[in-house]
Amino acid sequence: MQRLGAGRDCFYYSVGPQSKKHPSRIGAAVGEYPQGPFIDSGKPLLTGGDGFEAIDPMAFTDPNTGISYLYAGGSAGAKLRVFELNEDMVSFAREIPVENPPNFTEGAFMHYANGVYYLSYSHGSYKDASYSVHYVTSQTPVGPWTYHGAILVSDAAHKGPGHHCFVQKTASAQWLIFYHRWNNREGNGPFRGKRQIAAERVEYDGQGLIKPIRMTDVQIALEP
Repeated sequence: MQRLGAGRDCFYYSVGPQSKKHPSRIGAAVGEYPQGPFIDSGKPLLTGGDGFEAIDPMAFTDPNTGISYLYAGGSAGAKLRVFELNEDMVSFAREIPVENPPNFTEGAFMHYANGVYYLSYSHGSYKDASYSVHYVTSQTPVGPWTYHGAILVSDAAHKGPGHHCFVQKTASAQWLIFYHRWNNREGNGPFRGKRQIAAERVEYDGQGLIKPIRMTDVQIALEP
């Protein structure tokens, strides 16, 4: 979901699963409210194939330039692609070649803090304990990337954390990470059933690096 201003929100979504006959696709729809209703653009924004799976779209508007980007891709092929969006936010101005981040699987998310661009993403399989969140930093929204490793990994009580987003609270400026995980599972998987959504506070060290995030079962106040 991306706020466009003037009472417009853009909802990006994946259509799949991918097969040789039916490649995955990413669509876009625009509405007046975050909860909809939405009017679809009428055609795929991005289509997969040739080793690329068009999934996990994420839109980011650079606060320094006002340019908007769409990050997409992962899983089969584990390929990240980045596009500059037109002002309408439902079409591309151009594709920007980027290097694939180390240990990238899917679920790319970009946020900007401390004068730094943070690209985080999921690694491993969502079905088991290998699923985790890693990140890179850059001085631009499109790299080059500096890899900093994992910040969210399985522990004894929570397995497979991933496919996350970062949100900053307006009043306190506190950053939060929202993600899903398997609770109360033993072993390394594969797991079955339903995953749970969780949120944790995010902290940065003196160099602007994200401190490892410890998973908790503590309720967090979500008001601004």
